[in-house]
Formats: sequence, C-alpha cells, structure tokens
Amino acid sequence: MKNQLPKMDIIDSHTHAHFPAYDADREAVIKRAQEAGVKMICVGTQFSTSESAIQLAEKYPADIWATAGFHPNHLSNEWHHDRKEQSEAAPEKFDIEKFRQLARHPKVAAIGECGLDYYRKMPNDVAQMAKQKEVFLEHVKLANEAKKPLMIHCRPSKGTDDAYQDLINSLKEQKPLLHAVAHFYVGSLAMAKQLLESGFYFTFGGVITFARDYDEVVQYIPLDRILLETDAPYVAPAPYRGKRNEPAYIVETAKKLAEIKNISAGKAAEAATANALKVFQISV
Repeated sequence: MKNQLPKMDIIDSHTHAHFPAYDADREAVIKRAQEAGVKMICVGTQFSTSESAIQLAEKYPADIWATAGFHPNHLSNEWHHDRKEQSEAAPEKFDIEKFRQLARHPKVAAIGECGLDYYRKMPNDVAQMAKQKEVFLEHVKLANEAKKPLMIHCRPSKGTDDAYQDLINSLKEQKPLLHAVAHFYVGSLAMAKQLLESGFYFTFGGVITFARDYDEVVQYIPLDRILLETDAPYVAPAPYRGKRNEPAYIVETAKKLAEIKNISAGKAAEAATANALKVFQISV
C-alpha cells in the first residue's frame, strides 16, 4: 500500500536519545529503533550533552552519530532547567575551545545545535540577542574549520520570522562552507524560500502529523531538501502524541510526509535518508 513503509534504513536526523529522559530504558529504546530500521543523529545542546552524545555514538557505532553544539537558550541568564535534558541543574558557560576538541571526533557529524531563539523575550533582549548571534557565528567558524555541516536551532518570536531573518543576516558575515540544516522549521513560506535560495536543508518532525500549519511549507520545499527528525523526547507524532517521543516513531512522520507530498512512504523515507547521508557525510 502507498502509505506502508518498506523495511529499509531511515535516519532520525535530530534526536536526543542520550538525554536523561531515557536513562531508565535507553537500551530498549535503541533496540526498538534498530528493529524499525532507524539510525540516528544524537544532538548536543551544551558541552556535557555533546559529550554524552559522542559516548552513545561510540557505543553504537553502526547506528548512532553525534553533534557538538551549544543551544542558544543556554546563554540566557533566565536559563530554564529541563529535567529531560539534565537530571540536575548544571548551567554551563560557552567555551569554544572545548567544542573545538569535540568537533575533531570522527563520530561528530555536525556542529550544533546552535542558532537563535527569540521565542521567550527577556528583559535584556538586545544584549541577549547580540550574545546569541556572537556565539552562533563562533559555531559557523568552527563548522568551517572542522569541515562539518551546521545543525541550526532557530525559533522566532510568535507570529514573526525575526530570528530567521537575523540568521540570514548573520550568515552574510560568516558563510558556512558546507550544508546548513534548519532543524524543526517553524517559519513562513516566504522565509523558507529565502533559506532555500541560501542552500538550506529543512527537518520536519512529529508536529506535521497532527498540525496542518506546516502543510504548505512542506509541499513547497523540494523533496531533495527535506530531512526527517523526531527531536525526541519531545513532540511525539500521532498516534503517540502526549507520550515520550523516541526515534522508532519517525516512521509515522515519514508516512505523513508522504501523504503531504502525495508520494509513497517508501519514496519519502528513501529521499529523506539520502539527504541525511549527503548532509552529514555518513554512510550506512
């Protein structure tokens, strides 16, 4: 049937299987992913989680790769402790030299997640936004040094494209030499067109299975620029909505991508996986 996914490898291009959210059953979660044919990119959000992503990739070298980066929300003075991400509150200061060491690791497939997040406005907006831009450009330079792509987190103020526009403007100062991935894209169609012209790839996750807000953008973006992700443990797709997400669930997102694009689930998964292999310079 058109919406049935054949047995094949599929890459979850942005997940956090190394987070404490999986401490109780991580091996079982990874086994379910393996049984579903899912391989994954475990994404770092600061130094400690980048290290743990690498450690997990070392443990499962055939199935897992890592990224190294500092999430923009960790730069905020009003940093929020996410227990899914860290068992104990452990805020860090950004240190590019530490990430430079991690970037050399052969299992690190990208630099990030890094970028700009304006979703929650802060009292010192101007200074905070400037700091985010500064640290983002440090990541771009590091990606160019390491000859690795960028995994970009960009979340604008509600109802705007402001963070995406600042992202594009920042990249005029320091152009990435390799691919850039707009993870969990939430911008407008007009902004998607600008990012496409700049060579961006886009990831979409479980939200497209239960919200129609993304259909127009997904329909517009060429299939050869789309990757699939879970962002697990967050935003589980239907029929798992409200539960902890996990990499095996990416098959539901692949089916929905196929439905929106009016193609077979196999073709959708195959294309998204081919794009991930190209972007992250990995082989399976």
